Amino acid sequence: MRTIIIEDERQNTIHLKGMLAKHCRQVEVIGEAADADEGILLITQLKPELIFLDIVMPGKSGFDLLAALGSYDFEVIFVTGYDQYGIQAVKFSALDYLLKPVKVKELREAVAKAETKTQHKQTHERIRNLLSLINTQKAFHRIILPLMKEHRLVNPEDIIRCEAVNNYTKFYLANNETLLVSKGIYEYAEILDEYHFIRCHQSHLVNGKFVKSLLKDDAILELLLYDGTRIPVSRLKKEMVKKKLVVK
Repeated sequence: MRTIIIEDERQNTIHLKGMLAKHCRQVEVIGEAADADEGILLITQLKPELIFLDIVMPGKSGFDLLAALGSYDFEVIFVTGYDQYGIQAVKFSALDYLLKPVKVKELREAVAKAETKTQHKQTHERIRNLLSLINTQKAFHRIILPLMKEHRLVNPEDIIRCEAVNNYTKFYLANNETLLVSKGIYEYAEILDEYHFIRCHQSHLVNGKFVKSLLKDDAILELLLYDGTRIPVSRLKKEMVKKKLVVK
């Protein structure tokens, strides 16, 4: 894959190039940029298939770079020094990121996923959603769910619950639709936490606004949803669930 690295710290660029040369032989680094403006120029001239993009750079950020381009015929892997605000938007948009210092296993996985994504040509939609998240109110945020033949944009407020199905996650929506996503439920527990979702059980994640009551039968605890569904609450999660639902 023809690749450009956009990173303001030279030592980080050298380190990443070395890792790619050793562990990701399918990647060919065709250009390097130290800031957003130089990166825009290189992307326009060299038309890479993949870019490694630092989020925080002097002057314009990595997000500013993407906004300035307007169209995206490449995959992007963000690289950042810490888990910051922008990473939540990156996760929502089904895009990949690496935390510095970059680890070999995570680098290989991100590159492999980028190779797969280039075949589906849906990068433009995901990046547009990312930029929308960065610039809009929380109420208008949408999460991208990677399905078999599409990337579905869904408002978190419209998700009733999620259920683990082996290594997949089944989403139950307010319009009675169900979606099967090829990612584990643990990833969505973190992403949806600020939207009042409750990880009440290892296999269940529930939107708090759809909880009607907390049922207790002897030692068994369950959440009763407005649609009549009963969701088990594990013993380890019991106190956390009560706290989130403000139950004494």
